[in-house]
Amino acid sequence: MKRIFLFLMMTGCIYHHLFSQDGSGKFVKISLLNDYVEKFNLYDDELFATYIPNSDAAGFLAAQIPRFECPDREIEEIYYFRWWTFRKHIRQTPDGFIITEFLPDVPWAGKYNAISCPGIHQFSEGRWLRNGDYLRDYARYWFRRGGSVRSYSFPVAHALYSHFLVSGDDTIVRELFPDLIANFREWENERYDATRELFWQIDDRDGMEVSVCGSGFRPTINSYMAAEAQAIANIAGRCRSPLESNFSEKSKKIQSVMLQTLWDADAAFFKVLPRTDDAVLCDARELHGYTPWYFNLAGEAEYTRAWKFLMNPSYFYAPYGPTTVERNHSGFVISYSGHECQWNGPSWPFATSVVLTALANLLNTQNQNDITKNDYFDLLKIYTKSHRLTKDDGMTVPWIDENINPFTGDWISRTRLKTWRNGSWAADKGGVERGKDYNHSVYCDLIISGLAGIRANEDDILTVNPLLPDGIWDYFCLEDVVYHGKRVTVAYDKTGSKYNMGKGLMLFVDGELKATAPSLSPLRCQL
Repeated sequence: MKRIFLFLMMTGCIYHHLFSQDGSGKFVKISLLNDYVEKFNLYDDELFATYIPNSDAAGFLAAQIPRFECPDREIEEIYYFRWWTFRKHIRQTPDGFIITEFLPDVPWAGKYNAISCPGIHQFSEGRWLRNGDYLRDYARYWFRRGGSVRSYSFPVAHALYSHFLVSGDDTIVRELFPDLIANFREWENERYDATRELFWQIDDRDGMEVSVCGSGFRPTINSYMAAEAQAIANIAGRCRSPLESNFSEKSKKIQSVMLQTLWDADAAFFKVLPRTDDAVLCDARELHGYTPWYFNLAGEAEYTRAWKFLMNPSYFYAPYGPTTVERNHSGFVISYSGHECQWNGPSWPFATSVVLTALANLLNTQNQNDITKNDYFDLLKIYTKSHRLTKDDGMTVPWIDENINPFTGDWISRTRLKTWRNGSWAADKGGVERGKDYNHSVYCDLIISGLAGIRANEDDILTVNPLLPDGIWDYFCLEDVVYHGKRVTVAYDKTGSKYNMGKGLMLFVDGELKATAPSLSPLRCQL
């Protein structure tokens, strides 16, 4: 408890309601977190120096993260494991805190080893930390402290706005409003095709090397830029700027042209259009075709047909999937030669994170018959199962790395790097451990905003809509989520015997019961 108190002091997050007098949460005991951290520390080879070392991990996480418990020990374990790995990537620099993708320095990174490619996931995950200074510093880094914000596709305005939706504090989006506008205009200068009225991108700059459909007008970059324009419009509204309507119209225009141009009605999927005069849509369905739903850009019933392919083994579904291209396409391959980071078949946690977030948005906003909560849970379970590595001594441990063999669960890049002997991947530059604790995806956000259902919003009406299907679990609890300056707890107790606080779904705000339902149905309350 002494270490926990020290971290509460350090982060300015002293909540007198956080723990009961015996050091436990009202629902989820702090010992659950401590037991997991002790286990993770025990088998970890702490190869790289971090701002928060393993010895301080339990105290830091106790002070910073929502506690979670459920009957599925694998999901519970990976929830804490991903927070345990995330804190390794909080790096203190002379210019404030940043969040890294790789623990060892890699040659394609920018200043302080930061890379913009996974930025949207890092903000989505990190926004649930109690101390918002880490992400506020990180936001300033991209614009005012040497960050290379456009080196990869990165919807940074949307990422910052999503952070605000959780914190309720718009200070950083107001502060960086001019920078966000300038960044958008540079994207227009560099990647906008006025003839097509769409943005184009190189697949590698989407972080998707060796993709089947390659470069061109991609659903990724156009979804990002439509979302960027809308986020800037929203921020402009808060700043009472006359640019609100201008950027709102930009967003609608990009969205409209993307829907008209990149939707293949016959294939029922969003696809890549090559950047040539006589181009036709690529014939492959790639997983990034679900990106428009990540930003709620495909609301019409016509487009939901795309979701019928996700859980079909002839297309994307696999034991350790989903795959990054449909399995029945001639370009689909699982290769252990050539580039070690291929997006022509392997499963990538980055892409799985996009798809699960997009699916959560779909299930929360649209009535359709193409995919269900049960599919969300199934895919989440597959993703959870993929977080494993069997070490040379035969021990199987929680793990997150780069790309996954969708049929075996093997971490492809790690296996490939074992055979490399060139100097660029010597041991002091990561070597085979390059992807260890890789921070290129989300998991905890999928539990918080998806499975447990806390839907971040601008106003002070809190909506909770768990995507847990009926009949799967008898209980779960997500405790002490700091949201809009309040402490929010979502608890489900089917029989009332687990927590002894009543039956069904319960929503507490600052310890007060605000809403209940007899089953896993949506709840709303005024904060």
